[in-house]
Amino acid sequence: MRTLIAIVSLFLLACGTVAARAHAFLDHASPLVGSTVHAPPHEVALTFTQNLEGAISTVEVTDSSGARVDQGKAAVSGNTMRVGLKSLAPGSYRVRWHALSVDTHSTEGSFTFQVGGP
Repeated sequence: MRTLIAIVSLFLLACGTVAARAHAFLDHASPLVGSTVHAPPHEVALTFTQNLEGAISTVEVTDSSGARVDQGKAAVSGNTMRVGLKSLAPGSYRVRWHALSVDTHSTEGSFTFQVGGP
């Protein structure tokens, strides 16, 4: 009986590990999440833990008043999504993303970064 419990436990653990890897989670971003940059960036680049479906994955960048400051549709290559930015003034900006991995699992999130500062 202990052997059966051990086998079932290992199976469930393995299944949980596979499920956890089946989503495209944000791995890193440029500008960095929560960072303050002195020079305005020309683009936002998001790198995920899985390859993305380019036709459905999106990113928007807005200023503190909610106006979009990105240049439109993001470019997706493998696990990286990039979007160009208009000229940014000093202030706070929010990045909102929706990622669909090639295995059809979706994730979304947001973060802020600042331009300017001390």
